[in-house]
Amino acid sequence: MKRPTLEAVAARAGVSRATVSRVVNGQATVTPQIRDAVMRAVDELGYVPNSAARSLVTQRTDSIALVVSEPPTRVFSDDPMFSTVIRSASMELEAADKQVVLMLGGSAKSHARIERYIASGHVDGVMLISMHGADPLPAAIARMGVPVVSYGRPTVPVALPYVDNDNVGGAEKAVRHLLGKGRRRIATIAGPQDMVAGQDRLAGYRNALRDSDRRSIVAVGDFTRESGVIAMRQLLEDDPGLDAVFAGNDLMAIGALQSLRQAGRRVPDDVAVVGFDDIEAARYTEPPLTTVSHPIIQQAGAMVRLLLGLFQGGPAAPVILPTELVVRESA
Repeated sequence: MKRPTLEAVAARAGVSRATVSRVVNGQATVTPQIRDAVMRAVDELGYVPNSAARSLVTQRTDSIALVVSEPPTRVFSDDPMFSTVIRSASMELEAADKQVVLMLGGSAKSHARIERYIASGHVDGVMLISMHGADPLPAAIARMGVPVVSYGRPTVPVALPYVDNDNVGGAEKAVRHLLGKGRRRIATIAGPQDMVAGQDRLAGYRNALRDSDRRSIVAVGDFTRESGVIAMRQLLEDDPGLDAVFAGNDLMAIGALQSLRQAGRRVPDDVAVVGFDDIEAARYTEPPLTTVSHPIIQQAGAMVRLLLGLFQGGPAAPVILPTELVVRESA
């Protein structure tokens, strides 16, 4: 069957082609009666707007780029943060009738490809996730004038709207909990220091210890389980007497539990362990993991709503969501 045209809809509704175009493109310069007549004709004929032609008229693609500054091996690893954020943001965008374009930016070559794609006008807006260090994408996209929002406070001094959780406050809650349990030698496995979450959670750890007589004992991981295994071994070698550890995320905490078990240390009797994120696996570790819960799904949803609001001239103020300590048997 031949695809129905604007002209066919116009003939069926008894209006001009231009009037049909204004109706299907959502313009408000048509009376309700004419709009109803056009929409009846659209339904009767099964007319579907040509997306390319519609974009020329509306200057919109109804597509949003979800840019994750990580290689595929990291995005599709055992870290549930990525899948949760991507799934939650995609569902919010689909509910708003927007198409999601997932783009991975784990290398300089992929950064250049992403910049070209966005500069070519293929998307209406951009959401940035998991930025590291001097990531060039935030500044490059900001210069293009494309609406952009960051999942997490940006790592570079660019004025971008963002949604984050209270990383510093959450880490402080974790360490103060350990202090309240009488732990004397509290170490941390910090996240990567080229990421704001890693920096802020380390800052929260140090803030909580600053007014006590405890010293900082720090090892640095990269938010992976394996880095938690290695960092915990290092901490035990450097200070065999430590009796608590705060890990910058749950995967590193799970790795720490493995190293402690291999070293013959009982949790929490000998060493208490606290993580950050409250991923599902935290409930099923041995023992179940005390951790800081932050609303990943809500944060992803807030990021989408902030971006959609920018399209309507809404505020670009940062959104900071609260955290909560979830106490289980590990501490």
